Amino acid sequence: MAEQDSGERSEKATPRKEQQAKNKGQVPRSKELTTAFVLIISPLALMMTSGAIAKGFVKVGDISMSVGRNHLFNDQYLMDALAASMWAVFSALIIFFAAVFIMSLVTPVLLGGFTFSVGSLALKGNRLSPKAGFKRMLGPTAAMELAKAVGKFSLVAFIAFLIIDSNFNKYMQLGRSTPHQEVVEAINYILVGLLLISCSLIIIAIIDVPFQMWNHSKQLKMTKQEIKDEYKETEGRPEVKSKIRQTQREMSHRRMMEAIPEADVVVTNPEHFSVALKYDQFSGGAPIVVAKGADEVAFNIRKVANAHHVPIMQAPPLARAIFYTTKLDQEIPGELYLAVAQVLAYVLQLNEYKKGKAARPKPIRDYPIPDSMKY
Repeated sequence: MAEQDSGERSEKATPRKEQQAKNKGQVPRSKELTTAFVLIISPLALMMTSGAIAKGFVKVGDISMSVGRNHLFNDQYLMDALAASMWAVFSALIIFFAAVFIMSLVTPVLLGGFTFSVGSLALKGNRLSPKAGFKRMLGPTAAMELAKAVGKFSLVAFIAFLIIDSNFNKYMQLGRSTPHQEVVEAINYILVGLLLISCSLIIIAIIDVPFQMWNHSKQLKMTKQEIKDEYKETEGRPEVKSKIRQTQREMSHRRMMEAIPEADVVVTNPEHFSVALKYDQFSGGAPIVVAKGADEVAFNIRKVANAHHVPIMQAPPLARAIFYTTKLDQEIPGELYLAVAQVLAYVLQLNEYKKGKAARPKPIRDYPIPDSMKY
């Protein structure tokens, strides 16, 4: 049972697995979404460029009619006429084809993003395998494709029936118009019909897009053992370990700097070391080191403390003792209780003095630090 569980792909793909699949060109794609948008833009582009297209084909007709009997043996004239006709057709249709081409490129990017992989073009043996092909025919993807095909046929047939039924009388009256009007109205009816049918395919696309995303996620699922192996592979790399340690240091430094405004006092060397202390008299514990650092970090600690009006005291022996004996977020050792108590008392008296409630406290000349704590 344990072996079966380990081989079951029940876990969501890791970001690394998803990126590897994307590099291979394996991203969710919806052909129905592309088809729907291309078919919608086609009649719209045709409607917008119909005037230019009509002029282009009229010009082709004019060029054709200008070729007389005396020109039939003039190769240069015929080549010029052919070139002019081709240019007229090209210039008339270029905007229409450009709109359709751009839409066919942009729409797939909406789902899965842009990706290109040469590996996806390579010939793979499993694509030629009858067993793999038969398995695909009986899979959920094949069932979904069949359902979409039936749905598209039914939907298009139903919309086409509604369009013909609602405009049947108008179609019957086309023969009463002039030939030019007949052509224009017929084209308009066809374009409107194509646009309505194309818009109906959005319904199929709305169903297909979530399915493709679900199916892609299912295909990338991993076993628990695969996740363990990937973790060992990535975490075991020296560069990954270095990156993790760097990230941890940056996060720790950021948390440390954010804690300085809540400190009661910053004890300095005064330049090489800085230690920020916080004391909660209601917790019953000893003062805690919320920030400490040397050189540049010490300077940044003093800078943040000044910005938030945290008292800074120069006590080189005490600053060095706390820096070397106490870790971050740790209580100071018992041997330094008396010296730190003097600092906190001095800060308290200084605050009272600034409020005009007490006399100015005398500076501390000496700190009771044991020899074992002197650095």
